[in-house]
Amino acid sequence: MVAAFAGIFACQLLGEFIVRAFALPLPGPVLGMFLLFLALVARGGRGESAVPGNLGAAADGLLGHLSLLFVPASVGLMRYFDILAANAVTLIFAVAVSTVLAQAATALTFRLLARTNP
Repeated sequence: MVAAFAGIFACQLLGEFIVRAFALPLPGPVLGMFLLFLALVARGGRGESAVPGNLGAAADGLLGHLSLLFVPASVGLMRYFDILAANAVTLIFAVAVSTVLAQAATALTFRLLARTNP
């Protein structure tokens, strides 16, 4: 299990290093997750056969406590409460419109895929 966590965090660290070294406009952990994905694809196979050791169990453990990882971000968000309150109408509108667009895109994608795969 320790080796699995070390692998996950090594990919995150490598992603952070690459982003900072080349000044890329994306978060380091996102690039790290992509690197982990590439490593799993390079191992060949799909599903459990491609996941080395206890990587699946380690990932499930992290996902089981995912809600705790949002607490610091939520507390930090309260630092800007006055700005959020001043722009509440705009933010609510943006969230509502983006939700409708995401649902429409999902529905259209589903209809397209349902038509091609009977």
